[in-house]
Amino acid sequence: MQETVPFSIPALRVGAVALPNAVILAPMAGITDAPVRRMAVRYGAGLVISEMVASEALLEGHPEMTLRAQGEGVPFHAVQIAGNDPRLMGEAARMAEAAGAGLIDINMGCPAKRVTTGAAGAALLRDLPLAWAIFEAVRAAVSVPVTVKTRLGWDESQPTAVALARMAQESGLAMVTVHGRTRCHFYTGRADWPSIRTVKAAVAIPVVANGDVVAAADGAAILAASGADGVMIGRGAQGRPWFPGRVAQALAGQCGAEDPPLDEQRDVLLELYDGWLSLYGTALGVRQARKHVGWALDAAAGGEGEAHGAFVARWRKRLLVLDDPGGVRAGICAAYDELMWRAAA
Repeated sequence: MQETVPFSIPALRVGAVALPNAVILAPMAGITDAPVRRMAVRYGAGLVISEMVASEALLEGHPEMTLRAQGEGVPFHAVQIAGNDPRLMGEAARMAEAAGAGLIDINMGCPAKRVTTGAAGAALLRDLPLAWAIFEAVRAAVSVPVTVKTRLGWDESQPTAVALARMAQESGLAMVTVHGRTRCHFYTGRADWPSIRTVKAAVAIPVVANGDVVAAADGAAILAASGADGVMIGRGAQGRPWFPGRVAQALAGQCGAEDPPLDEQRDVLLELYDGWLSLYGTALGVRQARKHVGWALDAAAGGEGEAHGAFVARWRKRLLVLDDPGGVRAGICAAYDELMWRAAA
């Protein structure tokens, strides 16, 4: 077990909200639903943010967006909204606050084509006047802290994160999160942590660094490289809802394994599975759970190589086509039993 050296950072405050630590679970559409957020909080994440909620669809009562905006069982509820109409964004923020959100995050970083072709997400990095209008409308609509998640720019020729962060601060936003890639980089290559330092130097409000935090030691590394006030974890938590809490522990100098024992991982997955069935209903819940089950098996198997790949492929083939929840639960137990047997051999 490797000793962890604490990385000294002050407690993170977002407006009037004091977070228990500076490690945040990123909002990820189709991934960070209520069961995942509840589990991440249980394991020590300092803040969890809802899946991206399309503002216009929320106002129209779209069932999926309404479900995404709910925060049942999460002690502090934060909602991320997306869109390109300042008035609708403000109204959606007001609706989310009325439903219990204690923080509103604005999405100005999603690189997905279906989002950017609608002039939302990272597309707003190419229209700073519209971004300003959205900041003003959302901030005026609610009394809770408003934050923004963005990227370094649209592409390398347009590094707009500094300008956007300054606008956010002037408009009264409480925090800026920067993913260390441009939109055109999507998720390829390595996140450019040092470039986030220019954003941190430009504003007095907290800056959170995001991108490629996949091991507990990465928390200290990204903070050292970026000078940021906090860490946001996205894909590193897929199949590992405990991981943001592990990073927080590492930053506090607490020793421990990055992943829980296999029997605990199994129990976490089974509890999450029941949570997805309850949230979405059986038919949809079974389908929604499949990607999570695959990620969890991959994380549980650990390592790389032929044996790892064969194990994951075999159990994915068995489990991710089943429509019977009982069969999935039994298969999960059998897969983890096999891993525990291998570990003990």
